Amino acid sequence: MLGAGSLIFCKTLINDFLATPALRDSELCLMSITRPKLDKMETFVRRMIAENHTQTKVWSTLDRREALKNADYVIVMIQVGGIEAFKIDYEIPLRYGVDQCVADSLGPGGVFRGLRTIPVLIEIAREMEELCPNALLINYANPMAANCFALGRAAANIQSIGLCHGVQTTLDLISRYVNVPKDQIDYLCAGINHMGWFLSLHDRRDGHDLYPLLRENCEKPEYYHHEKVRAEVMRHFGYFMTESTGHLSEYVPWFRSHERSLKQYCDLPSFGGETGAYYNYCAMIAKKYAEVDYLTLESPKITRRSVEYCSYILEARETGVPFKLNGNVRNDGYITNLPAGCCVEVPVYVDRLGLHPLRVGALPPQCAALNQSNVSVQTLAVEAAFTGDPEYAMQAIAMDPLTSAVCTLAEIRELVAEMLAAQRAWLPRFAGKTIARKAAIQIPEKLEPVEVPLDPALAIANRFGTLATQKTH
Repeated sequence: MLGAGSLIFCKTLINDFLATPALRDSELCLMSITRPKLDKMETFVRRMIAENHTQTKVWSTLDRREALKNADYVIVMIQVGGIEAFKIDYEIPLRYGVDQCVADSLGPGGVFRGLRTIPVLIEIAREMEELCPNALLINYANPMAANCFALGRAAANIQSIGLCHGVQTTLDLISRYVNVPKDQIDYLCAGINHMGWFLSLHDRRDGHDLYPLLRENCEKPEYYHHEKVRAEVMRHFGYFMTESTGHLSEYVPWFRSHERSLKQYCDLPSFGGETGAYYNYCAMIAKKYAEVDYLTLESPKITRRSVEYCSYILEARETGVPFKLNGNVRNDGYITNLPAGCCVEVPVYVDRLGLHPLRVGALPPQCAALNQSNVSVQTLAVEAAFTGDPEYAMQAIAMDPLTSAVCTLAEIRELVAEMLAAQRAWLPRFAGKTIARKAAIQIPEKLEPVEVPLDPALAIANRFGTLATQKTH
């Protein structure tokens, strides 16, 4: 488990493992780059093992190669740069008018988190090829789509999957909106991470289509109020999406680009669209746990499994009993109207033989178009991470739907230059590189005309205009 200093998330996954009979005799290696949190995590896991009488073994290390040697599963939950880098991801873009709620998947925040994270993920994959070539890499690190895009491009010999809980938590919401138990809904969901589309929804008990009721209820203020952005996108594009208002409002240009839309659609606190919600939450948690040892206050008792897919994947691999999930994988023809090689989130079956993604075919064209707006950003961000070229970083952010709605190209160039300077410590591939400043071209009031070749189409238009003024044909 790489990034095991992530106390809350690491604890959640370990509880899931210990709550799964087929995994209770596992050997867990906790790895992080610093000791204090890692030691706290190991101490707590030892309490869990002792008080619940499992056969699990646990140990920790600061040496990633030692952790990877002969591993069966490599679970990645790293955050390169931590809360310090995250603060930069949020605060600098805000000064340029780019108002982010979460800032970890797209936009300036997501792109720079990817620039910090992708090189480390590729290092991990290269070490896995040497030390545990048959292991499954399970990635939880954001930006999920860009990270998995990079893994699919550079680490084809390593089997990997990216996991998110957007599908299962959105299904909880849909279940309440249509008043059908979650386990009685048959659905097909596909797209990209944080922008997956529920393409079909049916009541398993009688087979009837649940979409008419969902659409009808989302027109009612008491439902619409809680998910304005998702409901509004469904009203205009036809399908419900997998991310909350806070997330989704960042991935499209219509909800955060000016004060009017922010007030109308992003007026709920926290992840209902509040400015800086995720950074503020993370900063609060970091401060709280710096003052109090969170794990000493937690019960070591094993509880029921969380909604996270990870333990279910390991259970299916170990027992051979198939499990179906939605996972992030390289697009090898699974969605035919999104680019080959990008990261898509599609249904995946897992069993003892490995991962088996399903071919979805073509998405509805309007859904693919919205996905493509994000994939274009991810493509350029991955190129920037691989090459260390600041121009690709600038172009990635220039293609971001929200940033492009509020900034000029010159402003985006300045924004990126400022973020690169502030994050040098976590961007070794950009060492010694700067982004070229492009000064504004001043046009004098009295401008001497320059003879330029006339565009043929314009020449024809001018000719017809002249003829028209002469009232001739």
